[in-house]
Amino acid sequence: MKITGVNHLALVCRDMGETVRFYTEVLGMPLVKTVALPDGGQHFFFDCGGGSCLAFFWWPTTPAAAPGIASVRSFPADSKTAVGSMNHVAFTVDEADLEACLQRLQAAGVPAFPMVVSHDDSPMGVAREPHPGVFVRSVYFTDPNGIMMELAAFTRDFAAADVAHEPAGVTAHA
Repeated sequence: MKITGVNHLALVCRDMGETVRFYTEVLGMPLVKTVALPDGGQHFFFDCGGGSCLAFFWWPTTPAAAPGIASVRSFPADSKTAVGSMNHVAFTVDEADLEACLQRLQAAGVPAFPMVVSHDDSPMGVAREPHPGVFVRSVYFTDPNGIMMELAAFTRDFAAADVAHEPAGVTAHA
């Protein structure tokens, strides 16, 4: 088997019209495919570049959101989610565009973390300022459905030394 990329990630929204407006107007992702489902629902696809799509399902009787279980409650204070849930979606952007992206989100009234975050390998996992050990810089925000999103820019290529931790968990040492 050879995986060549992510085709699409399928999420669930509370209002397809609101979701279409957000992804097309705020994030600039073209709506490329719509499907009417036989049970009265919808399945819409947005182009997020590189041959990948972000898709949303909507049904008239969708269960309510479950923050803290199926989605992030708040970032960064309470960002754990349940096994099998989707924690967040990260889109690639140019590092030089991160500040402008944050400003655009804030101008549109989108709930966003108020700064660009520089991730490094320090004990805290973040740095106050970019430095050579920073591997990705990010802007975090939530969409109208409460789904945590990230605009991310890798700042360097990864090397063998970047894989330095053993897997943890119940079966890791069995």
